[in-house]
Amino acid sequence: MTKRQIVGLVGAVLLLLGIAFFAYDFVWRSKIKPEFVKNASFVQTIVASGRVESPHRISISAQITGTVSDVPVVEGQSVEKGQLLIALESTELHSALRQAQASEQQALSNLRQLRELKAPVAVQTQIQADANFANAKNNLARTLELFDKGFIGAAARDESERAFQIAQSQRNIDQHQSASLRSGGSEMALAQATVNQAHATVEVAEARLRYSTIQAPKSGTLIARSVEVGDGVVPGKVLMALSPKGVTQLVLQIDEKNIKWLHVNQMALASADAFPDKKFQAQLVYINPRIDPQRGSVEVKLDVKDPPLELKQDMTVSVDIEAARIDNTVLIPLSTVHDYDIQMPWVLLIKEGVAHKQLIKVGLESQGLVQVLSGVETGDMVAPTQYTHIREGSRVRVAP
Repeated sequence: MTKRQIVGLVGAVLLLLGIAFFAYDFVWRSKIKPEFVKNASFVQTIVASGRVESPHRISISAQITGTVSDVPVVEGQSVEKGQLLIALESTELHSALRQAQASEQQALSNLRQLRELKAPVAVQTQIQADANFANAKNNLARTLELFDKGFIGAAARDESERAFQIAQSQRNIDQHQSASLRSGGSEMALAQATVNQAHATVEVAEARLRYSTIQAPKSGTLIARSVEVGDGVVPGKVLMALSPKGVTQLVLQIDEKNIKWLHVNQMALASADAFPDKKFQAQLVYINPRIDPQRGSVEVKLDVKDPPLELKQDMTVSVDIEAARIDNTVLIPLSTVHDYDIQMPWVLLIKEGVAHKQLIKVGLESQGLVQVLSGVETGDMVAPTQYTHIREGSRVRVAP
């Protein structure tokens, strides 16, 4: 074999070895699907669950004891203010009202009789008694004068004195009688008090009769009903619950570590768990100043200005509150960050097929994305943490 042939053979062997080495390295190099560092707008959200609540839930109950005769509404029905909700048996109440009205009429008639008949008669009687008294007084004076002169005896004098005393007594009686029948007098006051008492009895009977029909105090939706025809009811027992028309609110419990991100008027996107695809807007209007020590949370309330028809009282809802928004910032998936919860987070940066450990400085985090303040740039490739076999210096092959 010539020298030229030997050189050619050696070159061919070296070429084959090189090809084999690179093929081996390519085949056995770790294959990964990397994530790319991107530049985008970033919204940090606080995610929480809560319930739907009307600001004022009204409990409907009876004010008197009775038996239900009619319930013309059903649970879930919309009702208007003043609409009949429950009717109670009222036959006895109507009878009580008629009896009270009759007593009132009797008392009024008695008062009218005092004013129109007895009072004028008492005045005339007093005038007559005054005249009789004056006449008896004059007769007594003449009788005493005649007795002193000896023209009449003691019997005539005594008779005249007795007549004077009777006239005086009768005059006093008639004066008291007339005074009692004048306005403000005792008999007139008693008659007026009887009228007032009878009128109050009528008002009580009318009120009890009104209480036999229970009406909607406000327009809204009946969210609960626990009464049927024939049931006996007593005051204070809740028979229905009414959710009045008004602003619908979402009540949430937010972890206390997120309080720093909350402020009134923040906007949120919510959905009922029963209808997760139907999103609606809500606005934060209240933050409870007190922390619940048992749960380590704070209660917040959000107003729903345009609640969807599907939204019902006490429904469970999921809410995303927008805590912060940053435009044009560097972002990477949280799934690529190692040691995120400690002081020095890092990523495996892929450059020319080799993994390099790269420390990064992070900012906000939300919905699986992390804001990167330094360490990587837009377009860089980083390995997800799921590839646990990849270390610093590992050669990797990027999947298409």
